[in-house]
Amino acid sequence: VQLQASGGGLVQAGGSLRLSCVASGFTTDDYAIGWFRQAPGKEREGVSCISRSDGYTYYADSVKGRFTISSDNAKNTVYLDMNSLKPEDTAVYYCAADTWGNIRISMFMGGEDLESWGQGTLVTVSS
Repeated sequence: VQLQASGGGLVQAGGSLRLSCVASGFTTDDYAIGWFRQAPGKEREGVSCISRSDGYTYYADSVKGRFTISSDNAKNTVYLDMNSLKPEDTAVYYCAADTWGNIRISMFMGGEDLESWGQGTLVTVSS
């Protein structure tokens, strides 16, 4: 199982970015992808997740209404569209994969029990 995250960069406050997480090596389509982030000096936190088979989604309150998660199953890719970015969104963003139940619970646990992770992609929002 491999996850490849990309799309980070430097953007001004109010701007937008799209993160991508490409998954490979899965033997089933019944898994979920979660996005987590870790800001300097802070613990990792759950941002959003999506069930690829059912389309269920979850958003942390801090990003609700600004971020949109989606899945292109044909491309094995999950996107995180981030709009109205704020300086406090600055962090390294990671994607992780597991069952929907585990991913959903892990949103509140910083993903500490998850084993399949992509490398991080840095998002920097300037004020």
